[in-house]
Amino acid sequence: MNAERKIAAATRHAVSRAVADPRPASAVSSGVGFAGLAGLAIWTAIAWAYGMRGPLAAMVALIACAVPMLAWSLIVDKVHRNPTTGVDWGGTPRPLSETLDISLAKIAGLWAIWAAIGALYCLCRWYWSGAYLFSMQVLGVASVPMLVLSIPYVIWLDRRMVEPKDGAWHFGQWLIGRSDLADRETIYEFLRQWTIKGFFLAFMISIVPGNWQAMIGSEWTWISAGPANLAGWLIAAMFMIDVVFATVGYALTMKPLDGHIRGANPYAAGWTAALICYPPFIMMGPGGPLDYHRGTHGDAGWAFWLADYPALLWIFGAWLVFLTAVYAWATVAFGFRFSNLTHRGILTHGPYAWTKHPAYVSKNLFWWFAVLPFLAATGNPVDMVRNSFVLAVVSGVYYWRARTEERHLMADPAYQDYAAWMARNAPLSRLTGWLRRRWDRPQEAVPAE
Repeated sequence: MNAERKIAAATRHAVSRAVADPRPASAVSSGVGFAGLAGLAIWTAIAWAYGMRGPLAAMVALIACAVPMLAWSLIVDKVHRNPTTGVDWGGTPRPLSETLDISLAKIAGLWAIWAAIGALYCLCRWYWSGAYLFSMQVLGVASVPMLVLSIPYVIWLDRRMVEPKDGAWHFGQWLIGRSDLADRETIYEFLRQWTIKGFFLAFMISIVPGNWQAMIGSEWTWISAGPANLAGWLIAAMFMIDVVFATVGYALTMKPLDGHIRGANPYAAGWTAALICYPPFIMMGPGGPLDYHRGTHGDAGWAFWLADYPALLWIFGAWLVFLTAVYAWATVAFGFRFSNLTHRGILTHGPYAWTKHPAYVSKNLFWWFAVLPFLAATGNPVDMVRNSFVLAVVSGVYYWRARTEERHLMADPAYQDYAAWMARNAPLSRLTGWLRRRWDRPQEAVPAE
């Protein structure tokens, strides 16, 4: 009975705390991510049944994920009605004569930045080898309809925008020699946004087929051969979900969907911390300065060290799958708003109700438990020390990324409210606060003998 009373009291306390200090509203509803996950699951089941393992089937997975999210967002959440879109759906559209000059300048700005991105793809040779070749093919095919459809889209949207003179317009004005009308900071922001989209979208498209193949291409006989194989397949499935949702997010940065970029990170430290985690600048890859696998003899990770302990294999496998699931959930929670180095609305739901950086926390814990860097197949203690130290540095890089992201987002009062709420309610924050209070509490005087 005492235990039941304690549970009831704890429940009442939690409920009263939630009522007294409600979590700030999230910019994205949970339903968006679940809708996309359902669509992706249906297509995955079909592709598995018919053996569709190729890159085109992986591209269909993007559509299967995106369409349900768009339907949910427009029909259920009605995101196009959000004031943050900057679109006035209630009033009469402006006459075309009032906005046509604005639209032409914006189209010039958009086409110019697309041409610049295309030129950089041509100049940077890593885009023409390996998995990037497929990405260049996809973007090359997509470029023609993008150019054609951008004309009616911009003209249609500008007649309904509250303020149609955005970054594309300012860049277009600068291009045609009317720099007196162009705001330099707005142009810089426009260039940052498209640099992010051009760099990361190409990368995400390039890794979608590989992640799709890793999940779809596995045979059930191999999957069911043991806990390590089962865990490996489930982990591959989680990474596939993450990659698909992230790719959709980079593609759908559109104002009518309220998925546009509010701001791109303006800090050099933020860009540095992010870019060293991605090719071609990645420092954690094989042979790189932050490669924490040296001396492990390839696959000598958790499955190697626990091969003789079946129970621990199951426990470790389940733990690693859980961590990867949290990592994927952190991306699914964005719906179609995920992208690095940007602000596209503040999330407060799902794993973001527990920690401000669930993807970084789960990813780094996964690496520590999966690699076990303090063990080395060579038996050389130098490798053990080095790998552990380097992985600690990698974790430090992700802490750096988190801090630079918070510095950028803190300019938004919505994030300030969320950060303050997390400081009061997040499990880790509450634990550290409790420990701090215990430490600062005056010690009772001890009587002298």
